[in-house]
Amino acid sequence: MLLELRAENYAVIDHAVATFGSGLNLLTGETGAGKSILVDALALLMGGRAASDVVRHGADKAVVSCVFEATAGAEAILEANGIDVESTEILLRREVNASGKGRVFLNNQPATVAVLRQLAPELALVHSQAETMGAFDQSQQRGLLDRFAGVNTNPGLGKELVIDLRERLKSHKGLDVAQAGENIRTAYSLWRGAREELDRLSADEQERLRMVDLWSFQRSEIADANIASAEEDDQLEAEKRVLSNAEKLYTAAMNAQEVLYENEASAESTLAAAQKHLEELARYDPSFTEAATQIANARATIADISETARHYAENINASPERLAEIEDRLAALDRLKRKYGKTLGEVVAYGEDVSAKLNEVENREALIAEAKKTLAECEHIYTCVAQDLTETRTAAARKLEKLAEQQINDLAMQVRFRVEVAPQKEQSFWTAVGWDHVECLIATNTGEPLKPLEEIASGGEMSRVMLALKVSVEEGGADRTKRRIPLPRTLVFDEIDIGIGGRAAEAVGAKLKALSKHQQVLCVTHLPQIAAFADQHFLVEKSEKEGRTRTQIRQMKDEERTGEIARMISGATVTETSLKHAEQMLKASR
Repeated sequence: MLLELRAENYAVIDHAVATFGSGLNLLTGETGAGKSILVDALALLMGGRAASDVVRHGADKAVVSCVFEATAGAEAILEANGIDVESTEILLRREVNASGKGRVFLNNQPATVAVLRQLAPELALVHSQAETMGAFDQSQQRGLLDRFAGVNTNPGLGKELVIDLRERLKSHKGLDVAQAGENIRTAYSLWRGAREELDRLSADEQERLRMVDLWSFQRSEIADANIASAEEDDQLEAEKRVLSNAEKLYTAAMNAQEVLYENEASAESTLAAAQKHLEELARYDPSFTEAATQIANARATIADISETARHYAENINASPERLAEIEDRLAALDRLKRKYGKTLGEVVAYGEDVSAKLNEVENREALIAEAKKTLAECEHIYTCVAQDLTETRTAAARKLEKLAEQQINDLAMQVRFRVEVAPQKEQSFWTAVGWDHVECLIATNTGEPLKPLEEIASGGEMSRVMLALKVSVEEGGADRTKRRIPLPRTLVFDEIDIGIGGRAAEAVGAKLKALSKHQQVLCVTHLPQIAAFADQHFLVEKSEKEGRTRTQIRQMKDEERTGEIARMISGATVTETSLKHAEQMLKASR
C-alpha cells in the first residue's frame, strides 16, 4: 500500500506531500491544478521515462519520493539486487536534473531505473493516459487471468514447491488448479536442465577429443604423485625446517636441559634448596605449607620440561639424505601446484575433474543416450502440465470475458470483450509460466471486429476497461481466501471519467469503491458522483505566491467535502441547491 507521496520542484509543484490510507483515495480540484501531475510523479517512481522538462523552472533538480508497505515479493527483488531491507517499509526516491540526467535511490541506497521497473508490478499499477498500455502488457494480462483462475505462476514469490511430477504424470492425475503454477515452474526447470545437460554433452565433441591426450597426461601426472593429503606440503616444510637447523636445535635443547636440571646451579637445584628452607619454616608456621607445596610442584614441572628437551635432542636426526629427499618432494609438489592449483587440495580436485571429463568421453554415447531419454521424459512432463494450464486458463477466460463485458457496459460503453488464450507449443515459446499467449480483445462499436486493447483510441475508455477488469477479477474470480497470487496492492486511475456522467459516473464510483475493499485505489476525478465515494478525499489546489504558481495537496475533512462536491456540481458559484445535492450524494454513497 502507498503510504506517502512527495514531490519537490516537479512541474508546477514546489513542495507537496500526501499521506494516503487504505480504501478509495480520490483527488479532485480545478482543471489545471496539477492532479494528473501527481499521478505522473508516481509513474516516474514506477520506472517511467524522465525528461528535463519535469524540473520546475528555476530549480536545479526535481525530486519525487514515496513510501510503500513492504511485500514479500518486493523484499525478494531488493535483496536480489543487493539492496538492504531494514523495515516493513520501502522508500523510493528519484531525482531528475535540469540536464535530464537523474539518480534513483531505494531505501536510501543507489539503484537503477531497471530495479524500479522490477518492483513496479509488486507495488503499484498506474493507469493513466500515458502509462496504461505500458503497465498492461501481455505479461500483465496473463497475470490478471491467472489471478482470476487462482493460478500462481509468479516465480519471484514464495518458496517453490518440489513436486514429483514424474510419478504423478505417469497416470496424468493429481494436477489441480491450486498447484498449477508450481507444477509448470517445476516442469520447466526439469526440461531446461535436461536440455542444457544434453547440449553440454553434445557440444565441442572435436575439442573434447583433442583434449583427451592432455587430460590423460594430467590425470596420470597427478595420480603418480601419490599425494598423501592436502596438508602434505605443510608437514614436509615443518620437517625440513627441523633438519635444516638440526645442530642449532640440538644445542638449544641440551643447553635448556642443562640449565634446568643438570648443572650445579640449575633451576631444579635452586628450587630444591628453597623447598628445604620453606619446609623448615612450615614446621613452625603452617602458613608456609602451601608455598612449600608449590615449590615442589614447580620442581616436578622443571624435571618434566628438562626430560622433554633431552628426549627431543636425542631424537634429532641430522640426515642430509632425508633433507635432500624432502627438498626433492617439495619441488615436485610445487611443480604440480604451479600447473594445477594454488594448494594441494586444488591439485587433487583438478585431477578428479579431468578424470570425470575422461569418463564422459569414454562413455559419451551412453551418457548422450541417457540424456536424450531424460530430455524426452521432461518434454512429456512439460507438455502435459502446460496443456493442463492452457485448459485451466481457457475455462477461466470464458468466465472472465462475460463478467468483464457486463462490467464494462455498466460504465457508459457498449462493447464486446474477449480473453484469448493461444497456446504456442513450439519449444521456443516454452517458459516457466507456460506456453500460452494471453490477450484481451475488444470491439467498442457495433459491427467492428475485436482488436487488441492497445488499439483503443481513448485513454479514458482504457482506464474504464481496466477498472471493469479489476472488479471482475476481485469479485468473480477464485476464492479470495485461497489465493496465493499477490498483485500490486495499489491501483492508480487517471482520466477514468472522460466522456461519462450521470448514472454511468455513479456506476464508476461504485465499482471503484468495490475494488478498494481489496486493494488500495487512487483516482483522479472531475465528477462529483465519483468523488462522493471517497474514503480519503484530497484537494489539489493551485495558488500564486511571490509571482510563482504553486500546487499543493491536502486531505479534506468531512465538512469540507460537501463544499468541494458542491463546487464540482455547480462550478465556481456554490449554491444552496448544490450544497444540498452534495450532502445527499455523500449520504447515498456511504
